[in-house]
Amino acid sequence: MPRTATPAVSLWAAGSLTAAFAEVAAAFTAQHGTPVRTTFGPSGLLRARIEGGEAADLFASADLGHPEALAAAGRGAPPTVFARNALCLLCRPGVAPPRLPGADGLIELLLDPALRLGTSTPGADPSGDYAWRLFEKAEALSPGSFEALEARALKLTGGPDSAPPPADRNAYAWLLSEGLCDLFLTYRTNALLARLDTPALTAVAIPPALAVAADYGMIVLAPGQPAAARLARFLLSPAGRAILDRHGFEAPGQPRDGDG
Repeated sequence: MPRTATPAVSLWAAGSLTAAFAEVAAAFTAQHGTPVRTTFGPSGLLRARIEGGEAADLFASADLGHPEALAAAGRGAPPTVFARNALCLLCRPGVAPPRLPGADGLIELLLDPALRLGTSTPGADPSGDYAWRLFEKAEALSPGSFEALEARALKLTGGPDSAPPPADRNAYAWLLSEGLCDLFLTYRTNALLARLDTPALTAVAIPPALAVAADYGMIVLAPGQPAAARLARFLLSPAGRAILDRHGFEAPGQPRDGDG
């Protein structure tokens, strides 16, 4: 009799995990013999699809809120934080570095009327939510900043109608090199990939006073699918952690300036 094919695990994950999880999927399949079928996109939009009835076995979000909402609705056990990321400011070639040190310099750069500021889409994509939290921190340091930054922010990625980049381009490198914006608030891991595409881009670290912790959470949505739980454990194992480390993600729970 022919051998029954091993059913694939359906892994849905934040777009910022695309490169890392391609490697995770290959390593997991090599170790366990179980294929992994991946779907990537903005975490908020993926959650909406799951709530609408589409099937996923494991959901890895760029924030903890979306898997927590699914757990509260009885779709799985409480989620686990498996990685941490950080925002940075990605700049097109020719943009001068902040004139002032620390938070004051970054706020001044973000508010420069000669520069167009790009972000992802709040609600649909946690990267946009984190950008808005940075705006709130800026408001506490420089009253009036939140309203000005919210009005200036161009929501260029992460939404249901966001323009896709060419297939052979990094989305953030494409937006900046094509002149659709001059600055873009995105994850540090995304900035690393963007600079591989376009080395002339520069990345500005977020000062501690404006830093926002980005905790990534995962939830097993198919408790009757043992391979989904094995894949979740693999992500927390030394082998999975090493892959995430190589792609610039931090281990969960590591202290960072500005957390709180």
